[in-house]
Amino acid sequence: MEFSRKIYKKLLEWKSSSQGKKSVLIEGARRVGKSTIAETFARNEYKSYILIDFSRASKSILKAFDNIDNLDLFFQMLSLYSGKNLYYRESLIIFDEIQKFPRAREVTKYLVQDGRYDILSTGSLISIKENVSNIVIPSEELKLKMYPMDFEEFIWAEKEDVLWNYICECYRAGIAPDRYSHEKAMRIFREYILVGGMPQSVYAYLSSHRSFHAADVEKRYILDLYRDDIKKTAKKYSSKVAAIFEHIPAALSTHEKRIVLSEFDKNGIFNKYDEPFFWLEDSMICNLCYKCNDPSVGFALNLNESRVKAYMGDTGLLVSLAFSESELSDNSLYKAIMDDKLSLNEGMLYENAIAQMLVAKGRKLYYYAHYDSSLKRNDIEIDFLLSNESKLDFKIFPIEVKSSKNYTTTSLDTFRSRFKGRVGTSIIIHPKNFSSTEYVKKYPPYMIPLLFS
Repeated sequence: MEFSRKIYKKLLEWKSSSQGKKSVLIEGARRVGKSTIAETFARNEYKSYILIDFSRASKSILKAFDNIDNLDLFFQMLSLYSGKNLYYRESLIIFDEIQKFPRAREVTKYLVQDGRYDILSTGSLISIKENVSNIVIPSEELKLKMYPMDFEEFIWAEKEDVLWNYICECYRAGIAPDRYSHEKAMRIFREYILVGGMPQSVYAYLSSHRSFHAADVEKRYILDLYRDDIKKTAKKYSSKVAAIFEHIPAALSTHEKRIVLSEFDKNGIFNKYDEPFFWLEDSMICNLCYKCNDPSVGFALNLNESRVKAYMGDTGLLVSLAFSESELSDNSLYKAIMDDKLSLNEGMLYENAIAQMLVAKGRKLYYYAHYDSSLKRNDIEIDFLLSNESKLDFKIFPIEVKSSKNYTTTSLDTFRSRFKGRVGTSIIIHPKNFSSTEYVKKYPPYMIPLLFS
């Protein structure tokens, strides 16, 4: 079962506009589908292709990279190794799991300059220091980030194209979908929360007649791979990375949802955790969301690195990380979520899913909170901040995620009052259908992939 992925269009654009001028590197967390999309693209768009998987390449192939001065001999070795012919400007060479052999990434510079064949690489943990410390990163390299399937890709996998096209029409027209379509889309969204967007999990779910248990088995396998990566790659700070990773569900289940180091390290201070946080974000296992102290003058310039939320890169993985196999075995949790009757922890799952979809749209994550000393609590809490990214007319779009149908808008109202002309449309993401007023637009979560498109 092959799934339609948005990155395929980007690869087509690379092939038509950059062919022969740049190699392309697909980077992403483990098991997001990098190898599959690379080979599917090669099979569909080229006369022939060669795939070298550096997780199991022979010593003779690795040795060929020592003799890059003779490219005729080098390409001959690849052709003999794979048993495939190479055709001038009609063949693609794939370097899979390139982080396991950084030398191959370095030599892509010469292969691109030679220009005979297109070069595509895939890898995870690509920028981790240990993988780039002794090589020169080629400038002739186009990087494409690949994420778990977003909701739009998930609904394609569900073969609900007609429903999705209708939702897109409603979004463009600024109207609410009919009740039946809304309820159906919300049900699929709740499936998406439980299954997630890892292709392995989605395939297990759909091929087993919608078994959440089958999906959970695959997700736990992926989580174990992540734990193994942490042990092997994070090295001197692996224990700190592991501590943050395992603490994510506990942190997200609190009211503020941010990481508090003292909860798992009594001597923990943030300047000793900068590399572990970097590792988790750069591995694309987690999506970090930093507090912005003053959003009116830009987000990145005013981020507070000691106030950070860590969302899982995939919400389905968060479900399997947060709940034990025994908790999920009787299907009561799945039933509660699918029936929209889960109160405990539902907020963290919704918020994680929204974070995941925003990141898939290429957005950095920021939040805002303001502490009122007279009240001795936060009087403003904004889950996410987006902007129009304009330097001339900078506008903030505050987002609040509501997992229940009953809520207040006090924080959004106070935020608008405080920052006034800087605030554009306020956005509420909730389980109810679409509606809007002069200053506020309320979207069901399934419409998030369409925002700012």
